[in-house]
Amino acid sequence: MKYGFIGTGNMGGALATAIARGENAEVLLYDKDMEKAEALAAKISAKAVAFENAVQASDFLFIGVKPYLVKDVLAQVNDALNNNRPVIVSMAAAVTVAQLSDMISLPVIRILPNTPALVGKGLALAAKNTLVTDEMTDAFLAAMAPTGETLWMDENVFDGAGTVASCGPAFAYMFMEALADGGVYCGVPRDKAMLCAAQMLIGAGEMLKQSGMHPGAMKDAVCSPGGSTIEGVRTLEENAFRAATTQAVINAWKKMTGK
Repeated sequence: MKYGFIGTGNMGGALATAIARGENAEVLLYDKDMEKAEALAAKISAKAVAFENAVQASDFLFIGVKPYLVKDVLAQVNDALNNNRPVIVSMAAAVTVAQLSDMISLPVIRILPNTPALVGKGLALAAKNTLVTDEMTDAFLAAMAPTGETLWMDENVFDGAGTVASCGPAFAYMFMEALADGGVYCGVPRDKAMLCAAQMLIGAGEMLKQSGMHPGAMKDAVCSPGGSTIEGVRTLEENAFRAATTQAVINAWKKMTGK
């Protein structure tokens, strides 16, 4: 299978890097800045190619440009088409499957991925139009497997879930930095404090996924009566930790959707 990428920025580059690890995956990279595409190609054993080559050779064509550029890019894709009819995979936030389908008459999959795809721990939300066959769907999921998990979701909640998944890593990094700062204050070397924070979040997330428990119940299980953890929880509550986090998601969602 051949996977073309139009745009090799942070998200496109992360997906290309992960997909290139797949079995028999040939990755073709195009970017307006071809030096960037060539540098990434050399790093992940891919090929930097002309725009037309990416369109005409790819089975799946990933569109990794800003939302306001999508219409123009898909018009260029349409002009470059030959007998090959790639599946279009759009990463553009807030551009719906219906809008993409109006721009180009090809099978369309809309995804909202996140940057942990780079290390195979990502989450990509996905929706598709009716031109995407079961065979295409299976091939897409196989291609995405090295990136982490793919979750099909109704578009009416797509942007809200996507805000949690795609903006959330930035919030998590801030939380990890703050945890590490606290550890450093308590005398822990910076590198050890950051490792403790990162591994703690990995473990807590995996426990939540596997247990299916409500996170509030899991929090309660860690808080011994009169103990240090409940003291820390009380401090977070006094400083509106949960309210601030919820509002951060809501504000990011409003920015994404223009609401």
